[in-house]
Amino acid sequence: MAKRPPSKEDLETLSNFRYQLRRFLRFSEEVTRRHGVTHLQYQLLLHVCGLPGRDWATVGELAERLQSHHHGAVSLISRCEKLGLVERQAGRRDRREVEVHLTPQGRKLLNVLAGEHRDELLHMQGVFLVPGADELKPEKAKRKA
Repeated sequence: MAKRPPSKEDLETLSNFRYQLRRFLRFSEEVTRRHGVTHLQYQLLLHVCGLPGRDWATVGELAERLQSHHHGAVSLISRCEKLGLVERQAGRRDRREVEVHLTPQGRKLLNVLAGEHRDELLHMQGVFLVPGADELKPEKAKRKA
């Protein structure tokens, strides 16, 4: 059974989604550059702390989250390590596994950048459907709750 071609409405929806996504990515590129890192370095910091239930990640998990090859993730980790943002530790369960942890400097930078990204996502709400937007409450609203 042949699939129907996308309708004009489908194409408009897809175009708008890609446009809004690109606007957010450009925002991310600009804000990270202002803070002296690349958007990929920010994503690495975010994913190190963004896994449920812990504040570290393995190299393999980071490669998956970044949708990159293992060696690409290793190179990115090395660049972040040279900047003093992350450190590697031997795995707790398997000593052959490498855990990546944020340094205090990395945590500080992540908090600044993640706050700016959260605020931009909240600003885009309504134009760009943000999954889990209810969980991204600004700090003031969180304190009142």
